[in-house]
Amino acid sequence: MSAKPLEGKLALVTGASRGIGAATAEALAAAGAHVILTARTTGGLEEVEERIHSAGGHATIAPLDLTEGDSIARLATAISGRWDALDVLVLNAAMLGTLTPVTAIDAKEFNKILTLNLLSQQAMLTAFDPMLRKSSNARVFAVTSSVGAAPRAYWGAYGASKAALETLVLAYGEEVKNISNIRTAIIDPGATATAMRAKAFPGEDVSTIKQPGAVGSRIAALAAQDLETGYRERVEA
Repeated sequence: MSAKPLEGKLALVTGASRGIGAATAEALAAAGAHVILTARTTGGLEEVEERIHSAGGHATIAPLDLTEGDSIARLATAISGRWDALDVLVLNAAMLGTLTPVTAIDAKEFNKILTLNLLSQQAMLTAFDPMLRKSSNARVFAVTSSVGAAPRAYWGAYGASKAALETLVLAYGEEVKNISNIRTAIIDPGATATAMRAKAFPGEDVSTIKQPGAVGSRIAALAAQDLETGYRERVEA
C-alpha cells in the first residue's frame, strides 16, 4: 500500500479542534488527504491546522456551529464550490450533557444534545450526500459510544442520542449501498483521554486509557480500506 493511501482525497471532520476529532484530522492528513476541519473554536482549529501544515499535510479550517441555522448548508455550498467529491466524512462532533436520572433530564439541555448529536448529523448527510455520491470510494464514519448499545444508569440522554445516531447512519448506508460507492461505519472509541471523558470521569488517571491518536490512526487506516457498509469497530488500545 502507498505511504500516502489517501493522496488526492478530500476529508471532512467535525469537532476537529481537539480530542478524537483533531487526532483523526491529523491522521487523515498524514495519509495524504486534504482535510477540512470544522468546530466552533477557531483557535483550536488553527492549532490543528498548523500542526498538519508543519507535518507537510494539507488542511482548511471552517469554524462554525453545526446547530446554528443554515450553517451546514452554507458549508456544503462553499466546499462543493471548490471540490467535486467528498471521500471521507467523519461525524465526530457531540456534547455529553449532564449525567442524571432519566426522570431528571432537563428538557432544554436534552434538546441541545439531540440537536447536535443527532439532528445536525442528519443535516450533514443531507448536505454532503451529493459530494459523497461523486466519490469513487466514499466512507462515512460516525463516532459513537458504548452507552448507545448498552444503556447505563444516568447516561440516558447521551446514550439515546448515540443509539439514534447509529440507526440513522446505518439506515443511510443501507439506502445508498446499491446505488453509490458510499460505505458507512460505526466507530466506538472506547475509553479515550478526551475532555468529554474527563467531564464524565473526573480524577481518572489518563495514563491508564488510550490517547486520541490511537482512535484517529485507526479511522484513517479504515478510510483507506475496503469496508462493507454497516461496519462496526470498538477501538482497542
